[in-house]
Amino acid sequence: MFEGADKGYRFEIAAASRIGAGPNQRLENQDNFLVIDGAGRASFLRDGRLQTAQVAHWPQGHLRLAVMDGMGGHGHGREAAESVAAGLLAIPACADLPSLSRHLDSLHAALQARFDALMEAAPRPGTTLTMLEIPPAGAPLLWHAGDSRLYEITAQAVSCLSVDHVPATVLAIEGLLDEDAWRRHVHGSHAPQIAQAFILGNTLLNPARLDDGLVALDENTLPPWLRALPDRRPLALRLDATYLLATDGFWSCRDPAEFVARWPRLFGQGSAQACIDALFGEMETDPPVGLQPDNLTAIVLRVHGSGRDETALPQSA
Repeated sequence: MFEGADKGYRFEIAAASRIGAGPNQRLENQDNFLVIDGAGRASFLRDGRLQTAQVAHWPQGHLRLAVMDGMGGHGHGREAAESVAAGLLAIPACADLPSLSRHLDSLHAALQARFDALMEAAPRPGTTLTMLEIPPAGAPLLWHAGDSRLYEITAQAVSCLSVDHVPATVLAIEGLLDEDAWRRHVHGSHAPQIAQAFILGNTLLNPARLDDGLVALDENTLPPWLRALPDRRPLALRLDATYLLATDGFWSCRDPAEFVARWPRLFGQGSAQACIDALFGEMETDPPVGLQPDNLTAIVLRVHGSGRDETALPQSA
């Protein structure tokens, strides 16, 4: 349990990453995650194994949470996600979006140049990056690229707080999909296609060309029904809600909406660790219909007022 002293909140965190669920699984885990807690203790994966480190000069009470999903189809997906996790460890704690974005844009460019030199003529790798930066004073900050997601879960409902960078979103930006069609494509089905990834670059604004940079979708580019969900924004976290950062293995199935609709029940189990256990347990005992082989990575954040709770530690397997 980690406290934001100036907010009077306590933040409970649990994280886990698995190679997959069920009998058909991938050869390696190309996901990754990073948790830096309020005492500067970091957890992440290297070569698929859980690692820990102490971050020097980390501000007391500052949190950093991130999930990454390496693009296995392009090759070196694990290395891409691992490189981003390592890069995030070196970025100082940020209290505002401009500072966080500058550091991440610099990391993107540096890793892009490194992989371009290593890969020569091979396709450039990439990874999603969905993260929360929570300073001890000021609003939590969301930064998002790709199709991993941030969810807000209450006893009554599940709300997705991020917009997938996928071809359907490009069509919506161009006015070629309305809200109902977009939701059917993005939240009612699943396709392994992406329009922006860290290191890779983007085809968000020009689908015919891969641009090197990253585009932050905002109220000026998103269609009206998505304008409240820009990629980089401050958040107001609710005390009665649970927050889930997750890679797309959890909704890579025939009917993603059916599985997501189970989450208020699964996440009503008490601690953040109990929520993680329930989510991964459901994937094994009652998986969604048509589940595709994919890696599974999740971070659960629960927000409390004053009180005592136990810390839930990240896991991997």
